[in-house]
Amino acid sequence: MYAVIETGGKQYRVSEGDVIFVEKLNVEADSEVTFDKVVAVGKDDGLVAGTPFVEGASVVAKTLKNGKGKKITVFTYKPKKDSKRKMGHRQPYTQVRIESINA
Repeated sequence: MYAVIETGGKQYRVSEGDVIFVEKLNVEADSEVTFDKVVAVGKDDGLVAGTPFVEGASVVAKTLKNGKGKKITVFTYKPKKDSKRKMGHRQPYTQVRIESINA
């Protein structure tokens, strides 16, 4: 059984036991979080798609940790104008483990 959930403006295909990195959530580590925006649920007898979400379906996950991703370098310049700017960025994330899919 699998589910397609939506969080942080992105969609993830998850199964029980999966560990995924999602956009930062306002929860502490070692706490449970419930994703109510379930777009689709795949079962043995077929796929159930929502319009836009599946009624009564939810995915329960356990928060493992909050952190920041690797640093990326953003460099912008304008040619022949001696104008340049160098910046770095680290995207915050939350690591979660999928505990159960309730469909």
